[in-house]
Amino acid sequence: MLNADAGGGDRLALAVLAQYRMATTEQMHLAIAPGVRIEQTRRRLAKLRDEGLIERITLPQAGRTRVWFATQYGVNIASEWPELRDWRPPKLIADPTAARLRVSHSLVVTETGLAFLQDARRRGDVCRPLDWIPEVYHPLGSGEAVIPDALLYYRTSADGGSMLRAFVEVDRATMGPERLAAKLTAYARLHNYITAPPPGRPRTAVGQQLLEENWRRRYPLFPRLLFVLDGTGPTGVQTRIRALHAAASEPALTGFLRNVPVLAAPMTDLLQGGPSAPVWRPAQNPEHQVPWSHARHP
Repeated sequence: MLNADAGGGDRLALAVLAQYRMATTEQMHLAIAPGVRIEQTRRRLAKLRDEGLIERITLPQAGRTRVWFATQYGVNIASEWPELRDWRPPKLIADPTAARLRVSHSLVVTETGLAFLQDARRRGDVCRPLDWIPEVYHPLGSGEAVIPDALLYYRTSADGGSMLRAFVEVDRATMGPERLAAKLTAYARLHNYITAPPPGRPRTAVGQQLLEENWRRRYPLFPRLLFVLDGTGPTGVQTRIRALHAAASEPALTGFLRNVPVLAAPMTDLLQGGPSAPVWRPAQNPEHQVPWSHARHP
């Protein structure tokens, strides 16, 4: 018989690596095959590299960690698969030098996705490796766009199960708190954005409904917005949460925040307690701590 399982494992590995952009050997192992020995994952990655589908760099620090990414050939193949139908291929990491320059942020985003993936496994919820989609493009017109660090799909097992979606922003303290807080305004614009009608066509017509916001073509509900705060100590985390709170008090954001939960949590708490723990602080009420899946309307 054909070894179909091996082929499926190779396919999943390439799909995950193409979608995640970059991952270490250990991250890939935890994502695609946590129930087997890591040596099997190493052999699988080496095979895909020999076939020209993926490539790697070796970081000089951290025990010479190997970091993997898909080649142009690998991206071309993976982009034809139905499981990546809605996936927008990234601007390719052309060579090891380009990969090395963006490795830090990419690996932290992957680590964040793994936290949700592993938490779902522990809880019996549904969140598969390809339910974490980095850098999903959402246009705002005039060449502008909102591109979250990741889009998360997650189905809970409690109370019959409910589908949750979240935009995830991983902040590594590389920008000031005000620039971080300004992202609330960008997401509020996305929440309200409607594509302008063609010239000469009115926005409304007799007997027709108003044009819908663009996001409704993708999502039944606008995804909740999660800020994961990393790269700074407790004081820096508090400064950034205060900046989000100040931005949330702007009258222009009232309607957006009434419909969309906006939460922030330190990466250290996320990794220690798991994303489902009450480690998230609502932007409107940062003195409280709630699970990320808390009800939209308390």
